[in-house]
Amino acid sequence: MAVQLGRKKAIVWDEYLTGPFGLIAQYSLLKEHEVEKMFTLKGNRLPAADVKNIIFFVRPRLELMDIIAENVLSEDRRGPVRDFHILFVPRRSLLCEQRLKDLGVLGSFIHREEYSLDLIPFDGDLLSMESEGAFKVSLAFPEHQTLIFTRFMSLEILFCAWALDWLFSNCAQVLIPCHRCSGYVKLPPEKFAPKKQGDGGKDLPTEAKKLQLNSAEELYAEIRDKNFNAVGSVLSKKAKVISAAFEERHNAKTVGEIKQFVSQLPHMQAARGSLANHTSIAELVKDVTTSEDFFDKLTVEQEFMSGIDTDKVNNYIEDCIAQKHPLIKVLRLVCLQSVCNSGLKQKVLDYYKREILQVRGSVFALKSKSNDFGLPKRPQSGGSKSLYPQNPTDISYVYSGYAPLSVRLAQLLSRPGWRSIEEVLRILPGPHFEERQPLPTGLQKKRQPGENRVTLIFFLGGVTFAEIAALRFLSQLEDGGTEYVIATTKLMNGTSWIEALMEKPF
Repeated sequence: MAVQLGRKKAIVWDEYLTGPFGLIAQYSLLKEHEVEKMFTLKGNRLPAADVKNIIFFVRPRLELMDIIAENVLSEDRRGPVRDFHILFVPRRSLLCEQRLKDLGVLGSFIHREEYSLDLIPFDGDLLSMESEGAFKVSLAFPEHQTLIFTRFMSLEILFCAWALDWLFSNCAQVLIPCHRCSGYVKLPPEKFAPKKQGDGGKDLPTEAKKLQLNSAEELYAEIRDKNFNAVGSVLSKKAKVISAAFEERHNAKTVGEIKQFVSQLPHMQAARGSLANHTSIAELVKDVTTSEDFFDKLTVEQEFMSGIDTDKVNNYIEDCIAQKHPLIKVLRLVCLQSVCNSGLKQKVLDYYKREILQVRGSVFALKSKSNDFGLPKRPQSGGSKSLYPQNPTDISYVYSGYAPLSVRLAQLLSRPGWRSIEEVLRILPGPHFEERQPLPTGLQKKRQPGENRVTLIFFLGGVTFAEIAALRFLSQLEDGGTEYVIATTKLMNGTSWIEALMEKPF
């Protein structure tokens, strides 16, 4: 549409969409198509802009239509006359158009179209649909999976030369988002509020910085999937390497040596800037991971995962309720305890509900049903003996001892195959099958010696950063023989998972 309109234009973004679109269309690209201004969708009047066309990029949500109508009506009163256009992402909504009609602004839009934003490339090995409420929708409305399979088939057409495609559903793996990931990349961004001064008088950034982090940044690619306790040593080694590289300038005597050093300077400066950013982040991460509350919470999670006192009222959860800790945090722990115990006892559930209602005075329901998810009472750890492994040898390091079920299944399917665990598969919730699709003769490609099989795994309902880290760990194994590409309906963590299940946020 930006190309079709041809004249000066402004884009009004639904704030939720700015992140995904920022990965596929930088402002410089939009400016080439005469996009002069970009605004975030907010109530009241739009900021002043000398443009003829205003394009709204929004999700099909009724509450957003109310804001858009307010913007359009205020522009009509202000003048001069402008042309309005609306793009629904990812699909057009008749219900939203009816709301605009009821508000008297539907006729103001010259174009009403949809932008089918399917799979967004977050990294070279990671694609996501970023579908809101994907877990809840996939669980409650199985017919929604038709859309997912359509996206999956389009991937199959594009990459039909891949060796094998797998499809996993996370809808039954409630244990995974409930438990806190131990990886550097997963720690919650809200904890990284800028500070004027850190512990020991160290100066830290005083203004928030937005960083686009992916595998193109060498240092980030190295530390993103490591346990947060292993990051410090990596940064220390990297600092020594960079410092030594800059010291080489003193050894450059000839013109050729000086020229070689100057040619390497941009890369060295970029590496030093990257190190400074991640050192600052690591300082803030340390503030979180060394706090008493973080350790207490992690201890409780580990006890639940080991089946310790899952059938009783937990003292830490009780304290969190009494001290008015964030409700999402409390619900996440209650869910974890329920899953690890195959459902809470009624008296334990009633106690939690009563305490929350007494402290918060809000009316809501906590539901628990024994064996809702068919998970074992005492989850198996998967083999890691160390709570904070510096050099892990198994995928269980991502949860400090618990291996994500989905990734363990992927590992076993690759070698030695699911036939070796048929009895285990029958215990798991939901059907399972293995099907090999023969490629047409013209598309068959013989792998070269040492070349890994490339495997696509699609997670229905969402995938956590811990599962991503675990699959990347498998890809890096020297004797693994498989490289994994991950696709999903939504990137999620425990907080976003709980919020998606709640009828209304608290």
